[in-house]
Amino acid sequence: MAREKTEDQCLPHHQGRFAAGEDPVKRGQIIEGAKRVFMTLGFDAASMNDITREAGVSKGTIYVYFENKEDLFGAIIEQERERITLKLKDILAGSEEVEDGLYRFGLGFATHITSPQTINAMRTLIGVRNRMPKLCSRFFHSPANVRTVLEDFIKRHVAAGTLAVDDTDLAARQFIELASGTFFKFRLFGDLDDVPPQEELDHVVKSAIRVFMAAYGRSGFSGNAA
Repeated sequence: MAREKTEDQCLPHHQGRFAAGEDPVKRGQIIEGAKRVFMTLGFDAASMNDITREAGVSKGTIYVYFENKEDLFGAIIEQERERITLKLKDILAGSEEVEDGLYRFGLGFATHITSPQTINAMRTLIGVRNRMPKLCSRFFHSPANVRTVLEDFIKRHVAAGTLAVDDTDLAARQFIELASGTFFKFRLFGDLDDVPPQEELDHVVKSAIRVFMAAYGRSGFSGNAA
């Protein structure tokens, strides 16, 4: 069935107007509305009609920007990934000392990964894994993500001589696991109903730094790095 065209699709692209599907404000409006619907109803129960009402746009307008519900959900996941990646990249860009950078990164990551919004999104992502494997793969294997941001930071300190790391990808993964503790798994599977207290996150992140620096700090490194 052919989808209806909105007025915006029929208008010529000239100065002061965006071509169909290119208005970032309208796209953001749709994404924010869809996010609220998905977080409330879940992916399967949510309909495009629900999203239309919540976003305050016509169904035809939604289809100008997104092919279907799966495409829209993927855009939401990508937006959230980019948001936290840029936030943590900014944190590390302003950190000269390795332990300070690891602390600020670890606390920011642990706070994000245990938040209700992230937990709900991850539960939804797991629920559609078999139907949308490419979406999950794109989320975890994007060229720019939290892990690659931390790995770049580690590489900078290896070059500066403050860290001695043979496998920077592995080291980044290890620190991310250490910094999140078991809180993420507890939250994801419902064993922890609320966000961990800040003092607990602080304790876990500081412990993660001690373990990381014992393994990779220049004075405590026992590997074969030059």
